[in-house]
Amino acid sequence: MIETPSYADALRILGCKDTRLVKVIGLASAAERTGWALSGGPQLSGGLRDLRDAIVAYGEDVVRRLPELRAGVDRHTRTRRLAAAHAAVVVSAYFEALGEAKLPFTLDRLDRGEQVSRVVPAAERFTRLVAELLLERLPTPEPHVPYADTRAAVERAYLRMSECLAAYVSGLSLWDELPVDDQLRLPRLLADGPPAHALRIYDEDYRSLALDSHEFGVRSLVTEPPPPATALSRVAWLLAELAPPRAGDRPMIHRVRMAANALDQPLLVVGKLPEDVYLPLLGEGYLSPRCRVAELTQESTPAQRGWWEGQRMLADTEAFLVGHLTSLRATQVPLLVLGEPGSGKTKLTEVLAARLARSEFLPIRVELGGVRARASVTEQIEQAVAEVLGEEVAYADLVAAADGAMPVILLDGMDELVAGAAARYDYLERVREFQAREAAAGRPVAVIVTSRTVVADRVRFPDGLIALELRPFDDDQVRQWLDVWDQANRALLARRDLTPLPPEAALAHGEMARQPLLLLLLALYDAGGNALQRDHGPLGRARLYEVLLRDYTERETGGAHRAAIDQELVLLGAVALSMLARGSQVITDEQLERDVPALCRGGEDEPDDDVEPGGWARKATERFFFVRRRGHAFLHATFGEFLVAWITMYALRDLDRRRRLAGDEPLAIVQAVDDDLLYAVTSHSCLAERTPTVGFILELLAEVPSAVRARCADLLTGLLRRALHERTRRHFTRFRPVRLTMTRRLAAYSANLALLIVCASEQPVAVSALLGGPDHLERWSTLTHLWKGELGQEGWNGLVTALAARRVVVDGREDVMLGGGTGHDGEHDGMGDVITAIATGHDPRHRRLLDLLLRALGAGEVLPFGQRVALIEELLRTAGVRSPALYRALGALWYEEGADRTVLRPLLRTLLDDPGDRMATWEQLVKAGIPEPALWEIQQAALLAGD
Repeated sequence: MIETPSYADALRILGCKDTRLVKVIGLASAAERTGWALSGGPQLSGGLRDLRDAIVAYGEDVVRRLPELRAGVDRHTRTRRLAAAHAAVVVSAYFEALGEAKLPFTLDRLDRGEQVSRVVPAAERFTRLVAELLLERLPTPEPHVPYADTRAAVERAYLRMSECLAAYVSGLSLWDELPVDDQLRLPRLLADGPPAHALRIYDEDYRSLALDSHEFGVRSLVTEPPPPATALSRVAWLLAELAPPRAGDRPMIHRVRMAANALDQPLLVVGKLPEDVYLPLLGEGYLSPRCRVAELTQESTPAQRGWWEGQRMLADTEAFLVGHLTSLRATQVPLLVLGEPGSGKTKLTEVLAARLARSEFLPIRVELGGVRARASVTEQIEQAVAEVLGEEVAYADLVAAADGAMPVILLDGMDELVAGAAARYDYLERVREFQAREAAAGRPVAVIVTSRTVVADRVRFPDGLIALELRPFDDDQVRQWLDVWDQANRALLARRDLTPLPPEAALAHGEMARQPLLLLLLALYDAGGNALQRDHGPLGRARLYEVLLRDYTERETGGAHRAAIDQELVLLGAVALSMLARGSQVITDEQLERDVPALCRGGEDEPDDDVEPGGWARKATERFFFVRRRGHAFLHATFGEFLVAWITMYALRDLDRRRRLAGDEPLAIVQAVDDDLLYAVTSHSCLAERTPTVGFILELLAEVPSAVRARCADLLTGLLRRALHERTRRHFTRFRPVRLTMTRRLAAYSANLALLIVCASEQPVAVSALLGGPDHLERWSTLTHLWKGELGQEGWNGLVTALAARRVVVDGREDVMLGGGTGHDGEHDGMGDVITAIATGHDPRHRRLLDLLLRALGAGEVLPFGQRVALIEELLRTAGVRSPALYRALGALWYEEGADRTVLRPLLRTLLDDPGDRMATWEQLVKAGIPEPALWEIQQAALLAGD
């Protein structure tokens, strides 16, 4: 949880000048730390009545002086003072209600008691009460929490205070003077009276705070959806209400702010724009997103789309962003922004940075794909700043030059670090540590991190982490964006007798029209000839990307033939493959000059004298699909993923074409299939490293006739059986983006062959048919061990998901089925080799997947009871699994209706066998719901069996 102020903290932050109040709380705090005897407790004077009067008076003073407290200080100081003012109001409301409550005694009478039960001095007991009432952390309004929830948290704090007061009274001499009926009624009177009245006072005081400080209104009183807006325009308006725009920055800070102001740039900043359309500016064409919000815990599963459906939809995303940046949480833990590819994560950081550029914040965007992946957070920020300023500047010096403007670091693309070679699974924790260090040094900093949703289950979540999920456009947003497109392009398109894309034609494509990037691509494609308006049939993402690339290339080359366009796409595919092999989405000119000709010259080793130095890099990247980021990057990562899928399919078609041309000639029968291009394309990385790549392959294969797919699957099967055999001569040997061992390349090639076979087959594929022979399972095991050992975590995890392997028994013969996701009888059997592979992994990613699996088994929604027990038995036997999820699964099985508990006893006995972990295991099992008598019985039976 984040650190919120207590009442004692509030007095310190606000500089309370009431010496009596400060002294009482100071003594209570000292007694809490060192004990009554060492704290000077006997010096304490006064009582509850005096304390009540002082607290109420100070609360009224805080509300009255709030404008003064907000003025003339920096952003973080103002945030801390507002949180302290809220804490003062919370406590003041309770004590005001306490003085007016109808109790069987007055506060004056309560203070006159001299003796207490168990011979505890009254002063010491009063000091303990002060500590319990005023040293506990208090709720504070936050933008992701509705006001009703904040109010409920305040009510719980009031109930706790009443419980402490009831315990205090029961130890005073006054208690014995009360009638028995009053003694019995007092806890209820304290629970019902002061809290309810205090809440009414709190509501009034909060409204006063909100009137004097817009931060409170932004955080908790925003309940109505705002009017449609573009480019987070209300963020600028709300920030201007909180504090006037800054003026007179130092030159270095002015340059940083100017670099962040990109609202006058096109929606897509690329090397070469289409000449026949106008791209709206970022300030015109970026729509404020819809979002869901949640506070993440270790049990959260934000990578699953269904999990988000149960989270709260934000009524006003812009107000949330302003509220978050002006909250205590912002400087204690990062804000995580998740979204699907093309959902607008990067554009959100660009627009937000632009809106913050003229405020009391200092925005700094860091494209994580363009900085050193293994560098510290501070070094990554300094590297991004050096790119802007053209010189290296220490982060501490930059903050000092900002003159109190609070930095907001926008770390864009965490998935680049998680899914790449760096494997920064602890990155969010490192960010939080960076914030803690900076706060300790007096340089508080807010951080926002963006990432693809799919990698959210591969990172650890710091306590208190808030996540936003960017939602697809709704129908109104689609219409609003297309209206902007219409205004920008109607006149241009009319010159070619065309019209802008209407909403009805776009919405016919379902989800594709609801992702901002895909909607823009649909509009661009339609602008070529109104193709979408003529044909309202479904258009898949792969088909959209291909026709967009082909149409643009055709226009740029003056109507080239299909073969020439294919050559251009092969060129782009070579760039994408080079990026994938390096685990990066940015590539340099030097790398392109080495890699692209090695794949695009037809496999020849001789240099191409017709291309001037630097010509290959320029030829590959001087087009609409690239942006500059310390090198070259695709307009969007999904372009690269599509092109990897496309060039893979091109190589597969080339393989089929060569085999058909060979025909049935005698020499062709004994010759090996020429798979050199396919090997060059698929032997550097596992295609399943990037989940969208597999999806694109499936879409492209769906357009291939069944007979051709079957023929390709047969060819690939033959190649897989010989994949690990030596080949003495190959072409394309100069295409080596990275230096890999032969075993690594053979692992990638054989894994990709298996993946392509499963993708090309219309039915699940049996390993026995894939590998042949009586030893197919042994050969399969050899392959899977090779893959797991060589492909790396991303490749192996992706392959596990894509192949969907499971063990089956058909006619008494054991086999493994690939693809389809269900057993031969249509039911999940849950006993797959994949499960064992996950269970035996020692990586956090494997452990998290295992926990999710065990949680599903405990719920028992799919597998029969017996199969779930058998699976847990296998996990215990083969992997020695011990985790909270395992204990919870066993507890759920124990209490399942109709459960056969006799089959669970051997498993529980196995868990209790280790004397070193027995007590901890015992506690976990009891916590999971296994009765202690049952565990005791199992343990005694084990001891008797041992005797």
